[in-house]
Amino acid sequence: MKGLTNPVLNEGIRVYFDEGRGFMIYFFYLVILSLIQFLVLVLPTGDPRFWMGPAYLFKLSSVASLLLLVYFSLRITNQEFLTSGFQLTKHWFSQRKMKITSVALGQISLLCLHLLIFLLLSAPLLGWAGAIEHAPLRTILTAFLLLYFYGFTYSVWGLFALALWDHREDSRRVFIRCLLVCLLLVSGLLYLPLNPVAFLLHLLEGLELSPLRLGALQWDPATVHLAFHLTLLVSGLIFYGIALRRLREGYS
Repeated sequence: MKGLTNPVLNEGIRVYFDEGRGFMIYFFYLVILSLIQFLVLVLPTGDPRFWMGPAYLFKLSSVASLLLLVYFSLRITNQEFLTSGFQLTKHWFSQRKMKITSVALGQISLLCLHLLIFLLLSAPLLGWAGAIEHAPLRTILTAFLLLYFYGFTYSVWGLFALALWDHREDSRRVFIRCLLVCLLLVSGLLYLPLNPVAFLLHLLEGLELSPLRLGALQWDPATVHLAFHLTLLVSGLIFYGIALRRLREGYS
């Protein structure tokens, strides 16, 4: 840890790991995911004469992991759990005279570290669920890649909120919750393949999704979904950079 040279990343590692103030977040994530798996196995599904829990264990566990991962990672990037333990982003510009790329690299690296830890924690549970359901290894690996992709794509907008409303925590909280509603609920109402839960079930269970038709043109739902999320990721990084530059110019 001492060999790291980025002050932003060092601060995050010190607060979350050296001081142990982030372990409770991982504990809640693991407990909730374990509880959901337990309920899937013991609660009746469909015809009460049949025990259908194992047949859906990996699918439902993956959906639960997706929702929990996005929720916790967005709140972590928004510094909602440990606000008092961090310097304001403007501190790195006004006091430490850091470059925009250095601040962004530190915050994004910390985000990637959190996502990796979440996936490592959920790996035994999801691997166990996949073994019970007899899910192919390729399907399990695809689910893990999508979980990381979704977590990173959505959490970039948490970093954008952090840079835009550096000292306005309430504004960040409202933005994060509106973002969650739009991405996880409204997207499914507008066009189901845009919704990450629907697309994950499409890959894992073969949920049928209708193609997007505009006049004589027709696009495959997978193409539309990936194009939408790649656009969301790129635009999030661009707006995040713009917000950091705006904050930096105020202290140049």
